Amino acid sequence: MRVILIFLDGVGIGRNDPATNPFFQAQLPILKNLLGGEIPHLRQKNILATQAECKPVNATLGVPGLPQSGTGQTAIFTGINAAKRFGKHFGPFPPSALREVIKSQNIFSQIMQLGKSVVFANAFPQRFFDYTNSGTRRLTVTTLSCMMAGVPLFTADDLRRNGAVSAELTRERWPELGYSDIPPISAGMAGKHLWTIALKYDFTLFEYWLTDHAGHSQKMDFAVETLHKFDEFLGGFLEDFDSKNSLLILISDHGNIEDLSTKSHTRNQVPGIAVGERRGEFLSSVKNLTHITPGILSLFRRS
Repeated sequence: MRVILIFLDGVGIGRNDPATNPFFQAQLPILKNLLGGEIPHLRQKNILATQAECKPVNATLGVPGLPQSGTGQTAIFTGINAAKRFGKHFGPFPPSALREVIKSQNIFSQIMQLGKSVVFANAFPQRFFDYTNSGTRRLTVTTLSCMMAGVPLFTADDLRRNGAVSAELTRERWPELGYSDIPPISAGMAGKHLWTIALKYDFTLFEYWLTDHAGHSQKMDFAVETLHKFDEFLGGFLEDFDSKNSLLILISDHGNIEDLSTKSHTRNQVPGIAVGERRGEFLSSVKNLTHITPGILSLFRRS
């Protein structure tokens, strides 16, 4: 049994309105085919299709205000209601008060305690390692979890060997980062690389943050392009996907890109999408962000 978790930053379930929701302007053949020809929206949040299932997941966690990445991602990747524990939503980075929670209960450490192998598939340029070595505390929950769990982060060398995936999928930004020898690839090819990586591990995490960036931009063209790229990536990943022995999970930390009428996050529920024969088993216990990590752990304990 292998689990692949693709974390989509800032994706909620919004209105079926192409004027404000790029999901209803974009051409998303892979996602729509997975979900039986549908895209989730406020009037149709639950989708049960032949290949996949989607259900709404609460991201507000019983706390007033707009959900934020720091506490939302902590909830996803630890199973703890971080916003309630901290007393409010906080982001984009987790507050210092939650670092001990992330250290002791991050998803990587918990899965490794079960004797399973884990990997964070994103590649990082040297400037990121220089930044972290400077002593900064402004790290995302995912990178902080890796460092605290002893999970190595992939480098440009790993990306060159196709053993890692660029955060924006197509590697277009790497020459700007000083890597003129790393040419662009298609988003579909990046998806194939992620599947090849996942074959080597019990648990694979990949983070796609451009969706949140596109939401904050309020630019429809940029948002549509970002979704098109992800859809192509998803298609490449699923081309050889083993649905019997694998589970793909898509989850987000808060809404944003689904409503370009506002620059801020939203309080919308986020789509929890699962692909694979054990999708119903996993999603049956998922109601809010704190249920993602326990649900994955439960799958591994029963496999």
